[in-house]
Amino acid sequence: MAEFRNILLDGYATRVRREGDVLVSNDGREVAVESAIHLPPAEPRKIVCVHLNYRSRVEEYMTKLPSAPTYFHKPVTALCAHGANVVRPERCQWLNYEGEIAIIIGRHCRNISQAEAGDYIAGYSVANDYGLHDFRDTDAGSMLRVKGSDTLCPVGPGLVTDWDFHGKQISTRV
Repeated sequence: MAEFRNILLDGYATRVRREGDVLVSNDGREVAVESAIHLPPAEPRKIVCVHLNYRSRVEEYMTKLPSAPTYFHKPVTALCAHGANVVRPERCQWLNYEGEIAIIIGRHCRNISQAEAGDYIAGYSVANDYGLHDFRDTDAGSMLRVKGSDTLCPVGPGLVTDWDFHGKQISTRV
């Protein structure tokens, strides 16, 4: 499985590939994985999230699955690198987290069929979808403050290009 990362190398954002415990740039420079300063694996123009995308969350909010998925946006300022600090706002009591799989779209698309979707996927990464649940009830119908504050979307460190997601599970540690 090919894995790529974006790191700071000599002060510049550089795309590298992972080879075991070493990250290798296109010009052959090597950096140990544990000493690299990671950047998010992509630079999105928008972040679209699926709301209520797993059964336990659906059961928390309602008694039956919605007939169609619902979505919300996170501003790109919510994006945060692997290992970077997530900023918890003052007086926030309920900073919740949800481990997610991030699907990175690699090129422009619109109104494509489900069968064509895979042709537009650059790769997959892991993400942590933090939420300020202090605002969940007061901001009913809007996820902007709940999910959109700066740094509430750490992604990465890697982007894998040929991952078979069928039958996989994830767990989240914070």
